[in-house]
Amino acid sequence: MSTANHTGGFHHAHHFDSAEHQYESSKQGIWLFLVTEILMFGGLFVGYSIYHSLYPQVFHAGSKQLSVVLGALNTVVLLFSSFTMALGINYVQRGMRNKAIIALAVTIACAAIFMVVKFFEYTHKFHVGTVPGKYAYTEELSASGEKVTKVGALLAEANKLSVVEREHKLHLDETEYEHLTLLEKTKNWPLFFGFYFVMSGIHGLHVLAGAFLIFWVLLKVIKNQVGPEYYTPVEGVGLFWHVVDLIWIYLFPLLYLVG
Repeated sequence: MSTANHTGGFHHAHHFDSAEHQYESSKQGIWLFLVTEILMFGGLFVGYSIYHSLYPQVFHAGSKQLSVVLGALNTVVLLFSSFTMALGINYVQRGMRNKAIIALAVTIACAAIFMVVKFFEYTHKFHVGTVPGKYAYTEELSASGEKVTKVGALLAEANKLSVVEREHKLHLDETEYEHLTLLEKTKNWPLFFGFYFVMSGIHGLHVLAGAFLIFWVLLKVIKNQVGPEYYTPVEGVGLFWHVVDLIWIYLFPLLYLVG
């Protein structure tokens, strides 16, 4: 059965021949948009592959600074959100309005959890100085005239402290201290974090955009503007959300497990 049907009171826009024509055009439009999204991330994946082959030691040392636990948590959260989004679409199609509202609300909550986890990840990266490009360096110069990285400055301060003082004052445990030491010895290490922040940052923006779109769809469900006879907006937003989740499935091993 078409998602756009005259018998349910839905009337297609004047520039379409029929409700079925409008539905098919909408589906083609969302798929074309998703292709452009995949092309964009595909370019990033190609760039990642090239630089990883040129500087494998940089990506190995850089990935050690990422929390596999937090990355895995976000993976589980997004996979569960895909499930609740699919449930929401199914409930709208079957006219189960209250269940659809709950499923879509849970999906938005999952997006919020994902972004909160990313916030803690990002703030810690800025705290220890594992950031890309020129932002990884201080104003100081070493004895040899080279720029001092923020990681190097932090390690210099950490070396003056005991293990207990290091954890209390600098919030560095012994494992992270060892990983930062390895990172600082690796030439061009900010390169990895350039890829990390760009790829995860763009993906994070898509998660935020998806959350707002799901909220928009949720309002339509609450207002009873979508249902068994017209659910094209819900289906389109669902497709976008599934692609966002799929991209993270690739980002997680590339960024967090490459080491």
